[in-house]
Amino acid sequence: MPQVVIVGAGPTGASLALLLAKRGITVSLVEATTDFHRVFRGEGLMPSGLDALKQMGLSEILQQIPHREFSAWEVILGKKTLFRVAEPMESNFPPCTLVSQPPLLTALIEQAKTYSEFEFIQGVPVKDLLRVDDRVAGVKLTDGREIFASITIGADGRNSIIRQRAGLHLKKQTKNEKQPKDIDILWFKLADSPKFISENIFYAVSNGDRSFGLFHGAEEGKLHLSWIIFPENKPQDEIDQKPAQWAPLIASVAPAWMAEHIINHAETIERPIKLSVVVGRCPSWYAPGVILLGDAAHPMSPIRAQGINVALRDVIVAANYLVPLLQAKATGAELDVALAKIQAEREPEIIRAQQLQSEEADQAEILRKYNLFRPIMFFGARLLRQRIRHKWVKRQHEMRVGVTQVSLRV
Repeated sequence: MPQVVIVGAGPTGASLALLLAKRGITVSLVEATTDFHRVFRGEGLMPSGLDALKQMGLSEILQQIPHREFSAWEVILGKKTLFRVAEPMESNFPPCTLVSQPPLLTALIEQAKTYSEFEFIQGVPVKDLLRVDDRVAGVKLTDGREIFASITIGADGRNSIIRQRAGLHLKKQTKNEKQPKDIDILWFKLADSPKFISENIFYAVSNGDRSFGLFHGAEEGKLHLSWIIFPENKPQDEIDQKPAQWAPLIASVAPAWMAEHIINHAETIERPIKLSVVVGRCPSWYAPGVILLGDAAHPMSPIRAQGINVALRDVIVAANYLVPLLQAKATGAELDVALAKIQAEREPEIIRAQQLQSEEADQAEILRKYNLFRPIMFFGARLLRQRIRHKWVKRQHEMRVGVTQVSLRV
């Protein structure tokens, strides 16, 4: 019987499984899908996420898979550059790095397979939780197999089946809470531009009530474009149109050089992935015998790629508490006390990160909502660009390096 069963082989589950197996903990990792090529996976590793991987001894893996560092961040208002900030943003931290998740997950799993303590079950979803004396004692798979374990970990994302079966509830943000508002994002890919060969800049573009982000992903030859659709502005006929038909609308928001590239490469625009952004937190991440980590416990806004980074830090804290107890064959009651401590240590950073994401979104919201004053605001913003740039950089710090100190102790 494994000591731990982890459900979900994304970055959270795969890195935790490897970490545990390295330390002699028997672990079964269960993944419902047959491969790692999901419709969307976040690619952005902030310094906090890079540090987490380094602490876990996984930095070398990044060098072996497709990855690409950001060179700078540029904010464009009304087709004109407001400011640019070069990486690593006036700090000694490493620059934000994009990594292709499927190769990353494959590398993590292959390394974990070198340990006899590790078992990987792929292509079989979880049907339900197993219980013994009102305590979660493992999982039942759809093929009838039952896996008993001392601890069950739900790392299966924002639609977590473990969360549902454990009776844990996700509290979504409301309009009155200081959290990012619900939005939809259309995620496009299109042909690369020569502008991105020597440097990879994240362009945040806003013009009128239209906004998008543009950058070169970890995948060679592909630009990524994230088009934001706000709740009151979701024209279904636009969403359903052919990808190439988006080119004139996107170009109308962009500066001249970018608009020209988009128009000239309209036929390379791939059908977008629609991402419905859900932000929230579980009031309780755990129940006897089970705990949620990453998006299963606290789905994040896509702003500044917080999801993967805070999840990797969840992994480190979970390992700090669980490894010594599992190595000592602790009782279920002792393990359950540790679950509460994991949430208590991680929750302050999650709350603060979601607040910071909301503050970042609020800046764009001001420009988007006040149409009559937008020209004046644009003019004022350019007069005060250095002050705005300074405040923007200051706001990024905690989202880049983390809010709390996270150190691997086991």
